[in-house]
Amino acid sequence: MTGESVDKKAILSISLMLFVVCIGTGGYMAIEGWSVRDALFMTVITLATIGYGETHPLSADGRDFTILLIFLGLVTMAYVANVGVRAIFEGEWQKAMGRRKLENLLKNIKDHIIVCGYGRMGKVVCHELKVKGIPFVIIEQAPVTLDADDPTPVIQGDATSDEHLVHAGIARARGLVTVLSSDAHNLYVVLSARGLNATMKIVARASEEAAEQKLVRAGANQVVSPYHFGGIWMANMITKPAVVNFLEFVTRMGNMEYQIEEVKVEEGSALAGKSIQESDFAAKLGVIVTAVKDGGDMRFNPPVSTVIKPGDILVVIGETGKLSLLEGLARRK
Repeated sequence: MTGESVDKKAILSISLMLFVVCIGTGGYMAIEGWSVRDALFMTVITLATIGYGETHPLSADGRDFTILLIFLGLVTMAYVANVGVRAIFEGEWQKAMGRRKLENLLKNIKDHIIVCGYGRMGKVVCHELKVKGIPFVIIEQAPVTLDADDPTPVIQGDATSDEHLVHAGIARARGLVTVLSSDAHNLYVVLSARGLNATMKIVARASEEAAEQKLVRAGANQVVSPYHFGGIWMANMITKPAVVNFLEFVTRMGNMEYQIEEVKVEEGSALAGKSIQESDFAAKLGVIVTAVKDGGDMRFNPPVSTVIKPGDILVVIGETGKLSLLEGLARRK
């Protein structure tokens, strides 16, 4: 049962009870000629089966009407009780509250990542985003079971549907990751997502090599082939084990010692307009600048004379605490 059906049943139950009360009050007024107050009082004590006795002596017609009113009240109360019991024991109210909470989260979320697919690869993506503290929304066809205290919004449905992408707040999202099992489905998601948000970053999974270029043409910024990437990684483990160990060490989420991170320099920050040597952050914080991305160009091992411009992305390695300080320097004053 959805939250909407629970609301409808609750409204119907209240409406039926009010209808029976109105029928009873009006009936006593018409048959016995009583005032509204006396007729309402008689109706309430009759339906509640309190047994205070008759407000005034009833005529034969009044007693016949009372019998009909009692049966009508029993039927109504049985329906109301059934709705209440189902709401409690089947968790319909809990589901309704959960749905309202989800809608509130989706209404307010922004600058988030939409993850399409919660299979083995999707779970890894979500775990890494959670460790990084980046908000995200899951779209998955099958039911998703999360921890009871996990506030992650989950939309159960087809990720290729524009309706579900819009529901996930794609207009306010910073990026989308699609890791569905089918290349065709991932292609459809990329096409839909790019049409709904022209500037967001899209990363897509491709199982077949032929699908990679199609996904790029459809609007994906990057395409990942798990089998191709996994094969290269395994080959490097054999031929370059020290390099692989280093990369695993600095890229592993949750590593409290060292991380490799990208830091975007904002307009008006303490770093903007200065060279790496002038800003002196590398020496003070003990971080290593491995590359500077200027627009679409990536400059590896940049010289200390490199001027840092607003919008540049610094790729740095260092202690996690020091990297946080660097991110603070890169923000607008």
